[in-house]
Amino acid sequence: MIAVLVMLLLVSLSTQSVMQSVSQQAQREREAALLSTGLQYVRAIGAYYESSPGAVKRWPSSLEDLLEDKRKLQLHRHLRELYPDPVSRATPWELVLSPDGGIQGVRSRSSQTPIRSGPVQWEELQLPAASSYQDWKFVYLPAASPKRTGGAS
Repeated sequence: MIAVLVMLLLVSLSTQSVMQSVSQQAQREREAALLSTGLQYVRAIGAYYESSPGAVKRWPSSLEDLLEDKRKLQLHRHLRELYPDPVSRATPWELVLSPDGGIQGVRSRSSQTPIRSGPVQWEELQLPAASSYQDWKFVYLPAASPKRTGGAS
């Protein structure tokens, strides 16, 4: 009887460690998806901004503008669909507004602590160290600077 109890204890302890590992792996995957999706938004907002007709560049007024850019005769899609925030899932993105009121970027509403605690380099994005996913702003910066970063304040 004692051997069965010891065996059950060992099984429960190993199951607990496996579940923690699976949970951390799922968070890693959501974090990577957040970085990839954020980069897609940065690129789409940048394409929208840079393809503004005329000399005055315009930011999108809504994320839906990235799906159907009707500013020219030919319809252009900068995004195929509006991608949800992979971390918070249920809540929409928080918009990062430009000084003139258009959308310059997005960020997660999740207050969860990221696994990557230091600065993050993800393709052309450079994000600062963060204490929560909300600290990562996926922002398009016009070509005034040689590098485009996502860490604008």
